[in-house]
Amino acid sequence: MKWLTKNKAILFVVMIIIIFVAGLLDIKYKGLFYQVLPDSIQSYLANFFH
Repeated sequence: MKWLTKNKAILFVVMIIIIFVAGLLDIKYKGLFYQVLPDSIQSYLANFFH
């Protein structure tokens, strides 16, 4: 537990990066988050990633 208290900032940055990459992959492969978005945003993102 001492390691966790010393490296909270590093752990926080790693978690943010993982969430960001997961969001990009969700949009790229049209996952659940992508399907919840309005149609206009979906079409913009589909054009952006193709």
